[in-house]
Amino acid sequence: MQTRILGNSGIAVSALGYGAMSFSDFYGPTSEAEAHAILDAMIDAGVSHLDTANVYGNGRSEQWIGSYLAKTPGARDRFVIATKAGISRDADGKRFLDNSAAHLEAELDSSLRRMGVDHVDLFYVHRREAGRPIEEVVETLDRLRRSGKTRAIGFSEIAPSSLRRAAAVAPIDAVQSEYSLQTRAPELGLVQACAEVNAALVAFSPLGRSLLTDDPIRPERVAEIAFLKVNPRFQPGNHEANLAQTDRFRALAAEMGEPAAALAIAWVLARGDHVLPIPGTRSVAHFREAVRGAEITLSAEDIARIEAVLPVGWAHGDRYDAVQWIGPERYC
Repeated sequence: MQTRILGNSGIAVSALGYGAMSFSDFYGPTSEAEAHAILDAMIDAGVSHLDTANVYGNGRSEQWIGSYLAKTPGARDRFVIATKAGISRDADGKRFLDNSAAHLEAELDSSLRRMGVDHVDLFYVHRREAGRPIEEVVETLDRLRRSGKTRAIGFSEIAPSSLRRAAAVAPIDAVQSEYSLQTRAPELGLVQACAEVNAALVAFSPLGRSLLTDDPIRPERVAEIAFLKVNPRFQPGNHEANLAQTDRFRALAAEMGEPAAALAIAWVLARGDHVLPIPGTRSVAHFREAVRGAEITLSAEDIARIEAVLPVGWAHGDRYDAVQWIGPERYC
């Protein structure tokens, strides 16, 4: 597995990572045994970048990582572990954002306990609290880095302008954003700003929430998945149009002799040496298709063929609905 450097931290990390939101029931039911099988497959493939968050399954993703580390000697040294905090809920269950120093440190401490580790390698603010100056939040993150509780710091779903403000206070190692052949907004400033301040761009949902694979979620399953049943790209009409468009991509991948997921991952990796995709899946077989993507070197002609069938702006529907857009910063 090829490696890349995680921003300013100097930490070497596998070019391909894994998004452990799939250790919750976000896309369907899973089990601790299935989660551990994915972690085994990561070690076998040399995939070290393991991304989770305190809210994934209300801590369950971190707990299952912790149980795996506890039963697998030497496993902690095989992973570069990232987690996030900053999303909370009030007594009535209403979601709100909290980037205060007390909240972030308390949540990080809870994450460390769930995973049974004394530090993580990367700690993100999951969503920016708009009313709190980002400079104040960076000071908190930098203090946590200096304390040894995390080796690197970052933000998820922030705008390029916010990243530049943050980087003026202390080195920012990573910014996480949705980025794929389906969602290319980061090319309008975020890919460039990350390179400018030497931060990694960690690309979540690089497989378009299954639409860029050989086994896309079909309309009859959408109602079973809370996130997708309200997501614009999976609404009736949009979903069918997106499946028809990506059928062309699947046909191209078959012609090239590769799984569609592998081709989609290879495309993301080709966007820059600082771009790190973290697909999530509950299936070891599907994970191995993503791993194949890190073994492919695309030529300029290959990229042109891919972008001919999936040109910029092909997707039908926004990537989030109005509620899902609360927190991510729009910049274009």
